[in-house]
Amino acid sequence: MHLVDTTVFFSPTSGGVRRYLTAKHDWLRRHTPHRHTLLVPGAIDELQPGGLSTIAGWKVPGTFNYRLPLAPVRWARMLAALDPDLIEVGDAFHPVWSASSVARRRQIPLVAFFHSNLPRLVAQRCGSLLGTAFARYVRLAYERCDLVLTPSREMSDCLGDLGIRHTALQPLGVDAEVFSPIRRTLDLRRELRLRADCRLLVYAGRFSGEKNIPVLHAALQKLGDRYHLLLVGGAEQKQVARNITVLPYRRDAIELARWIASCDALVHAGDRETFGLIVLEAMACGRPVVATRAGAIPEHVDEGVGMLAAPNDPADMAAAINALYERDIEAVGAAARARVLQRYTWSQALRVQLGHYARISGRSIAVNADQDELGLSSSR
Repeated sequence: MHLVDTTVFFSPTSGGVRRYLTAKHDWLRRHTPHRHTLLVPGAIDELQPGGLSTIAGWKVPGTFNYRLPLAPVRWARMLAALDPDLIEVGDAFHPVWSASSVARRRQIPLVAFFHSNLPRLVAQRCGSLLGTAFARYVRLAYERCDLVLTPSREMSDCLGDLGIRHTALQPLGVDAEVFSPIRRTLDLRRELRLRADCRLLVYAGRFSGEKNIPVLHAALQKLGDRYHLLLVGGAEQKQVARNITVLPYRRDAIELARWIASCDALVHAGDRETFGLIVLEAMACGRPVVATRAGAIPEHVDEGVGMLAAPNDPADMAAAINALYERDIEAVGAAARARVLQRYTWSQALRVQLGHYARISGRSIAVNADQDELGLSSSR
């Protein structure tokens, strides 16, 4: 069986979608006999069945190296040339229409993955009228799909509000070998010339508006010099408090895991997370999490593995951070890793996904001999 993933949300330095697709590709290669191909934006048109295929597009200014190929006909032609048995599309833009035309002609299943709540983002940035119009567009686009996967219950509810019912919950996963307490190897206090008893926090991710980085700045100002925050993933900023250090994006996952594991806890002020993969990666590193009580985050974080604060409230964020240090941080971190191992490994997540594929295709989805076969034996 040839599975093809396609999306515009992919770049060499993009976040959760890229990590999902590359982890999926590696897991399918190692654990199943199925061929898996990615078709994503790149510098040139290049078909690599079973690997990373690219469709040429121009770079989008001010983004993490995203490219935008405005070529739906070419996108459809390249998808058809890959000869897929099932297509998953990771956005609601023109790739879903290209994929739909190919799926109809070939009579194969089409799956969408609702990674980002774009109607809500459009409404917040452009006003409710445009948000409503975009919501109708998303509904129209996803009506062409056999199934829409959502990474969290919060996202499933959002699609339900739009009238989209053919959904299935599909959590993402974590590479618990890469993101592990064994990565706690950096003496960051010495490297950063901090006092030995400094309380060291880390945020890792994009510095976009929905991440609410100013909330973290304000919280650290309230907490004072005993606390220090590493902001990993953004450009150097001119006006930064002395208890904040800004570091560039860490492309290598092991390097990122070292920085996270070598701090005391991850902090995250974003209130629109559709899943919160970095939160689970920090938990896999054995680190507690202090985050906001909003979006999909409460589905993963509670007082057993960290603390939750009110959204957009620096004082409450500061209080939650301070309260974490009144607890046994190492014990909370151990509980956080245990939760990831119980629920959120890539093997667990992708076996669930193969089950979804089996149900909509009516075909058995084989895995390697050390694992059971998934799915149905009847024809579609």
